[in-house]
Amino acid sequence: MTRALVTGGAGFLGSFLAEALAGAGWEVTIFDRRESDHLPEGGTSVVGSILDREALAEAARGSDAVYHLAALADLERARDEPVAAAESTVLGTVHALEAARQAGAKRFVFASTVYVYSRAGGFYRCSKQAGESFVEEYQRRFGLPFTILRYGSLYGPRADPSNGVYRLLQAAAADGSIRHAGHADDQREYIHVEDAARLSVEILAPDYENQHLILTGPYPMRLGDLFVMFSEILGRDVEVRYEPTGPDHEHYRVTPYAFQPGLGRKLTSTCYVDMGQGLLQMLEEIRRQTEPEPGS
Repeated sequence: MTRALVTGGAGFLGSFLAEALAGAGWEVTIFDRRESDHLPEGGTSVVGSILDREALAEAARGSDAVYHLAALADLERARDEPVAAAESTVLGTVHALEAARQAGAKRFVFASTVYVYSRAGGFYRCSKQAGESFVEEYQRRFGLPFTILRYGSLYGPRADPSNGVYRLLQAAAADGSIRHAGHADDQREYIHVEDAARLSVEILAPDYENQHLILTGPYPMRLGDLFVMFSEILGRDVEVRYEPTGPDHEHYRVTPYAFQPGLGRKLTSTCYVDMGQGLLQMLEEIRRQTEPEPGS
């Protein structure tokens, strides 16, 4: 049995990743600020801060792989909180790297973002670029093998309002209207969280050691087309109000590619969750959260 530590494992992607690792035969420890609601069978949950070096090092002890997902993941919040972004994503990453080095881990997997290629993304982008640099330097200086995963736009069950698709779909279901700061022809390559988690386990293969990989959906989708899907799935018209964006807008329109930190190969799968099926999953979860239980 091999051991894996997942920082941020109680979160959206982290919870699915922990389950995928357990399903592949790994003994999983989750390190997060809160208990996981989806702890896999046989897994361990450790509550702690990524800034607590001693607690993190203890949780990582004996780990063969360390997945570092803990960070300030909300791009909108990071825009106004540079100190929090630096503490959680930069300093937190260094703590996780040091814990992995002390544990003798055979792979350090860093959850980055396609925004590292962009001029958009504000302090969120800055913190991820810095995190990648520390990961690369730890490999050069200490020989710690890594894989950097640059995730695209995730969606699926267990999301919360910090997730773009969840926030838009919830508004469409509850109010029949959406406000979007951008344009109908904005494009994203959405990837279902289950597909992202599965691929995040497959990259432990030797071929992906010391590689930068892009994990996004198989095809681009216009925001306008996504909103049409909302209307057709809900069975009613959804009003969409496109709002103008200013110079401090943190999102890209069609492509994140502007700045090139280091080339990354795109990893996709021929078997993936269809966007429509994924939206139905999310709608069912939204319905359960908003509708009262029978008899209540």
